[in-house]
Amino acid sequence: MTVRPVRRADLEQVISLDATVTGVEKRSYWERVFRRYGQAARAEQRWFLVAVAGKEVVGFLIGEVRDWEFGSPPCGWLFAIDIEPRARQAGIGTRLLAALCEGLRAAGVRKLRTMLSSDNTLILSFFRSQGMMAAPMIPLEMDLAPAERA
Repeated sequence: MTVRPVRRADLEQVISLDATVTGVEKRSYWERVFRRYGQAARAEQRWFLVAVAGKEVVGFLIGEVRDWEFGSPPCGWLFAIDIEPRARQAGIGTRLLAALCEGLRAAGVRKLRTMLSSDNTLILSFFRSQGMMAAPMIPLEMDLAPAERA
């Protein structure tokens, strides 16, 4: 198994993996993500990594450096990680996360953050096993009424 930057040829497998896990195919979303993260210049400090076994994408991870959000110094943000369900518990997520952390360290970043749903115990367990813990931040949200039609 190797971890490397995503290639255009990997995108179909990423879309399929995401649909397997979430139950929703989001092709247009993944096309946009690929353009922003998969084709990013190195100086943009964005990572879209895949784990490949043979010719099969068995996992992916997406992250970036975000600068000065909410008064915070530059830090890494991990906003997508998924592993093929049949390939879980084999260290793939750990290897993807390690590759992101290596890139973040090389960029001078010393903190990594992510967010997840409080009921997603699978990913919460993974992040905790990697040494992540609750951050001193409070996510806030509000419901928005549908836009009025003109």
